[in-house]
Amino acid sequence: MDLDVVFLGTAGATPTARRAPAATLIRRGGDRILLDCGEGTQRQLLRSQIGLVDLDVVLFSHYHADHVLGLPGLLKTYDLRGREQGLELYGPSGLSDLLTIFAPIIGRLGFPLHARELAGGDEVPGDGFRLIAHSTDHRGPAVAWELCEDERPGQFDVEAARRLGVPEGPAFGELQRGGSVTTADGAVVAAHAVVGAARRGRTLVFSGDTRPCAAVRRAALGADLLVHEASFATEDRERARETRHSTAAEAAELAAASSVKLLALTHLGARAAARVIKDEARAIFPNTVVPRDFDTIELPLPERGAPELRRGGAHPEEEKAR
Repeated sequence: MDLDVVFLGTAGATPTARRAPAATLIRRGGDRILLDCGEGTQRQLLRSQIGLVDLDVVLFSHYHADHVLGLPGLLKTYDLRGREQGLELYGPSGLSDLLTIFAPIIGRLGFPLHARELAGGDEVPGDGFRLIAHSTDHRGPAVAWELCEDERPGQFDVEAARRLGVPEGPAFGELQRGGSVTTADGAVVAAHAVVGAARRGRTLVFSGDTRPCAAVRRAALGADLLVHEASFATEDRERARETRHSTAAEAAELAAASSVKLLALTHLGARAAARVIKDEARAIFPNTVVPRDFDTIELPLPERGAPELRRGGAHPEEEKAR
């Protein structure tokens, strides 16, 4: 099943001409999950090659303005388009208060909103995956988000099954589901004889705004992708501590401790030049990338390769032509 991450907004609290406020889209099969919804998120979707898709879920890391101001406009556009499908909203404590504040702006909607506040360790089940909230160290209630896929059945050895006399067809399916079958000569063949060990799914972790913390480090252990904020370069580490943010070097140290496959740094502050952020992080954790708006990261199944950054993977055509 295809899985990728689309970076719609990679700026910190202050947007720039090239970086919009925080918004990241996960596409997994037919699921569309948005992480944070900064100002102008719907326009970023419209500008991209993706278009304004019907999201299934919106996750919030916290409720500072640069992560939530795009929600009213997005909801009103859905309403004007005649959306009927419900939309799931999840975030830490304070989500109901946020919706109350936005209510006079949003007005009546023609589709249902289902909002739920989660604490650290709470989970939301999906089709073949789980969304897990992890408490983080920011100013006020805040969570990191983990998308953890279910284990997949082991590889089915067709040749081994044939050698054991298993007829092709329904018997193969029964073995793949973990059952056993009886061959024409009366032999019983169990699944473990022809099906390998279960194969792990993919794991993605998104830090949200936070100081480096144990909860994110534990969630990211062996993860295929860690998307971590890097609001500051090392020269501003004191400011990072004061505002409960992270430097690029601190994020890289956490990625190294967690043995992640790929680290993507985002939420760059106005003073944090991308080149400096990348260099400081790669000095500690070489497998680091610094996505720009409309870049994507593709995550193949673990046995098929490593995560890969595609520069401009979702860029609008007009920008590609420049």
